[in-house]
Parts: sequence; structure tokens; C-alpha cells
Amino acid sequence: MCGIAGILSSDIDLRNEKKMIMNISSSLKMRGPDASGEYINTDNNQSAALIHRRLAVIDVENGAQPMRFGDYIIVYNGELYNTDEVRNELKSYGYTFDTLCDTEVVLKAFHKWKENSAKKFNGIFAFAVYNEKSGGLFLCRDRIGVKPLFYSYVNNTFSFASRMESLLYVKGVESVCDREGLNEIFMLGPAKTIGKTVFRDIRELPPAAYMYFRNGKTEIKEYWSLTAREFTDGFDAAKEKTYSLVKDAIKRQLVSDVPLCTFLSGGLDSSIISKVASDEYKSRGETLCTYSVDYDDNDKYFKKSLFQPNKDSDYIGLISDYIGSEHKNVVLNNGEVASSLYDAAVARNCPGFTDVDSSLLLFCREVKKDYTVCLSGECADEVFGGYPWYHRKEILFEETFPWSRSVNVRRSILKDGFLPEGEEYAHSAYLETVRKTDFLESDSTLEKRMREMFRLNMDWFMQTLLVRKDVMSMEASLEVRVPFCDWRIVEYAYNMPWEIKAYNSREKGILRKAFENDLPAEITWRKKSPYPKTFNPEYLKAVCDLTSKALSDKSSPINEMLNINAIKDLTNAPDSLSEPWYGQLMRAPQVLAYVYQIYVWAEKYNVEFIY
Repeated sequence: MCGIAGILSSDIDLRNEKKMIMNISSSLKMRGPDASGEYINTDNNQSAALIHRRLAVIDVENGAQPMRFGDYIIVYNGELYNTDEVRNELKSYGYTFDTLCDTEVVLKAFHKWKENSAKKFNGIFAFAVYNEKSGGLFLCRDRIGVKPLFYSYVNNTFSFASRMESLLYVKGVESVCDREGLNEIFMLGPAKTIGKTVFRDIRELPPAAYMYFRNGKTEIKEYWSLTAREFTDGFDAAKEKTYSLVKDAIKRQLVSDVPLCTFLSGGLDSSIISKVASDEYKSRGETLCTYSVDYDDNDKYFKKSLFQPNKDSDYIGLISDYIGSEHKNVVLNNGEVASSLYDAAVARNCPGFTDVDSSLLLFCREVKKDYTVCLSGECADEVFGGYPWYHRKEILFEETFPWSRSVNVRRSILKDGFLPEGEEYAHSAYLETVRKTDFLESDSTLEKRMREMFRLNMDWFMQTLLVRKDVMSMEASLEVRVPFCDWRIVEYAYNMPWEIKAYNSREKGILRKAFENDLPAEITWRKKSPYPKTFNPEYLKAVCDLTSKALSDKSSPINEMLNINAIKDLTNAPDSLSEPWYGQLMRAPQVLAYVYQIYVWAEKYNVEFIY
């Protein structure tokens, strides 16, 4: 994995901007600590720069970037899982290769097929190709949006980068947050609308999209989308197809020239990945290493809930022994989880998923001490209907985001009259996503709604988790791969009838049935439990202290937006919060932490608010 950036400008001579380019490169260092490279050219009445930071995973000795072929220069971030297939097809057209890395394959595929090359790739990626002859630029992002790519176009200067912070070093790009950005933060966050960011001058290239920038104009097109098709497989065929697709995706993603491990929570998804990986390692005479995360004294303070019915620790040893992995359990200090909220907000360049982020950041830093690549079970719940809101009829047909059913809690921490359009902003975002859903005329009311739920979860909840996993892992210079995001799995599951997907009225029923012979029954049929969070009151106390410190800073612009008394009341009575802020995990401690992260973000980036 890597960090990429670039600038095209008709106003700035980039040959004279060494400090700006150095700052941009430095801002990407954690995404690519192993090597760096730059390309600078002034021609075609413009100045161009490409910047690359490398985390070497495949063909470590080669693959330096920016990489050139003919008139094309590429900077690339990602992994192709069908590299051999694409390379062999290119060889049949007469192409030759000097490296084993996928960068060269992507570059030459673009040379051959231009924008249609994206349809050839199975992987996670974001890349840019500059045409030295024409001065045009091509940007592209993977189908599911696992790898990030942001861009800006101000004052005749177009720029792109893997991180928003990198773009803030570009002349003319300002750290301004307007009403749209504020609505994203307070009414939707930590989720965000695809294509938007919290900064006025920065946008996101959507997943499954490519962009051309040429002659001062941008053109964005979608090259893949969720399309409704008739599902012709019966249950047994669906079970076998699910098994083969998932297993194939996992095995493809085990390729690495550096040490690789898996995350293992004791849940279904990570257990499937770890079992397949362990079997593959055993066939080579090797032992897989697995990792789990927990918190100081969490067993002592654990509280059952609808969303978290049992502890992961009860199951991790069972599955680790079953697959024969070398297991390591990382236990996090609650004070450090709280203090790392700062690092997590800075890594994201915006307020985020609070301790769900900071704990993952700390976890990844521990894993990175021994490993560079890891496989993780994210996104099976979105793809195979794992969340409670898929199964609770009183929620299913509500015209709202099921993980954030109202903005009441959000409204309660804001000053009266602030962002009066907030409710409409959130509801419009919901409606726009539903409108994009493709379905068949023959779909029943339930099947149509399940397609809408699939789209809602994929575009919102899943994107939030993918941003979290990418940002926090790369901040630790750890590459994390997500096999359940293989686009073939996503496409197949989208068209699978609900009665098959939810076999036996269970969340992820078809996935459980597909792998029931590979796992212990206690794992296969265990009720879903989300990412572990801390229940220790030490964390709440630390967060309250941080939030109080933020609110006491009278110079902070957040004081003009927030209902300070309501937030103080929440610190005194956290159990008074009647509903979660977002999803299953963000309750009072996380709401307070979110306020603190807004403060950190505003201070760190000297954000100017316009409303």
C-alpha cells in the first residue's frame, strides 16, 4: 500500500515549490514509510507534479514510483488480486514486464485499455496516470471504495491525494468548513455523503468511478454499479457459490512478500478468513498468526445488550485452537484509548468514529511490530445482512438511516437554531441513496426494501468502516485487506433473494450454512457481536476530562455551535442518553469523544467556519 498525490497547475511553477511538495510527501509518510519518489514536469502550458510514498508488499526490490511507460507516468496505491490474469492477457498482446509488482500491470493495462482497464481489475486501489504528451490526467478508484482518493480544483490548480491533509498544503486550498460540511459533521457523522468531505475546497472521487482532468475541465464517470439481475441459483447452488467466492477471495489476498497475519475476533467473519488462511499456511508447512483486541478489565465491566450479547474472549481461544494458529491478544489501556482520540482525529483529518477509531489505531500499531499485511473480516454484515436492522421489522421500513434513526441526540448538543436545515439535510441524503437503488419489477415489497437496505449499508455504514480501517491501519503503516469486499461477492449477494441470504431466519444465514463444515458449531451459529468496545468507567472519566478541557477553551469556534450545558449534563448523567448517536457503539462516552474530536480537528487545521 502507498500514499499518492499530484498537482497540475497553469498558475504555479512547481519547479519552485520544493517546500510545498516536501510537505505533501511528508504528510503521506505513514502510508508509505519504505520509499518515496517524485516527478515534476513543466510543459503543455502547465506544471505537473506526481508524488509517491511506498509501503513495499509485493516485489519489494522493484516497483519504484512514479513509474513510466511511454508517455504515461503512474502513481498507484493498492493491491490487485488478479495480477497474474491481467498480466498474462497483456502478454498476449505483446507487452513485456520488468517487475513482478502490480503497478506495472496497472500502468500497461491503462496504456492498452484506457478507462476500460478499471473493469479488468479485482482489487483495492486508487491511482493516477499523467499523460506527458497531452498534459491530461486520469484518476481511478476501486469498485467498493476501499482505497481513498481526494481532489481539489481552485485557482487554476488541480490537486489530488490519498489524504485530505495533503491537499491543505496546496496553494489556494483553504481549511474552510461551510454549512454543507457542518451538516456532514453534526447530522451524518461519522458517516459522510459519498463524494463530499468536511472541507469546502476538497471533494472525494466516488468508489467505482474514474475522472479525467484535461484542458482545465473535470469529467467523472461511473464504471460499475450495483445492478439488479434475476437470481437463477437455488439454495444449494447459492451455498456452493458463496463458499467458492469467499474462499477464492481470501486465498487471492494471502499473496504477500512480507509477513502476513489475520485479525480474529471469534466471530463468524474473521473465523472464516482465519480458517482459510490457516489451511493455506499449513499446506506450506507454516503457522498462521492471529490477533485479537481487548481492553483492561473489560470482562469485569462487560454489559450484555441487544447489539453485543456476548464477549469475544469466550470464543477466540476456541477458534484459534481449532485452526491451530499462533494467537496474540492485544490488551489496550483505557487511558491510552482516550488520549489517542487526538491521533485518530488527525489521522482521519476530521472528526471520526471516536474510540472505535483510536482503539484500532493502537491495535494496528501493536500488530505492525511484527507484521506488514493483515486480513480482516469487515463488510460481511453489510453484504450478507448481518445487522439487527435487517431483521427487526419495526425498523426495516422506516424512512431513515437505520443506524441513526433520528437526529434528536445530535440536535440536543447544538445551540438552538443552529443548522435549522439539519433534519432535511439528513433525510435528503437518505432519499438520494434510496433513489439510486436498482431493482427488478418482479421484486416483492420485501425484496425491494432489502435492495434499498443493501445500498444504504454499502454507501454509508460500510464506507464508514472502510475509511476507519484504511486510515487507522495506514497510520500505523499496516496494510489491511478486506476479502468480503471482493466485488464479485458484493454483486452476487446483491441479487440473492432474502429467504436464501437469511437462511433459517438468521443474520448471514447463507454464509453460516456455506462454512458450517469448516468451523465449530459454536462459532458458525454464534449470534453476531460487533467490534469490541471498552466498558471500563476509566475510559468515560478520561473522555469527560478531555471534553471538559475542550469546552473550557473559550477561543474555540465550537463554542458558537454547541449547547455547552447539555454536553455538561451528559458528562454528569451518561445513562440519560436515550438512543445511540450512530450504529451500535456510539453512546454517551462516544458522543463526548466526538465533541472532543471536533475540537481537535478545528484546532489542528485552523478551520474557518462559514455558516
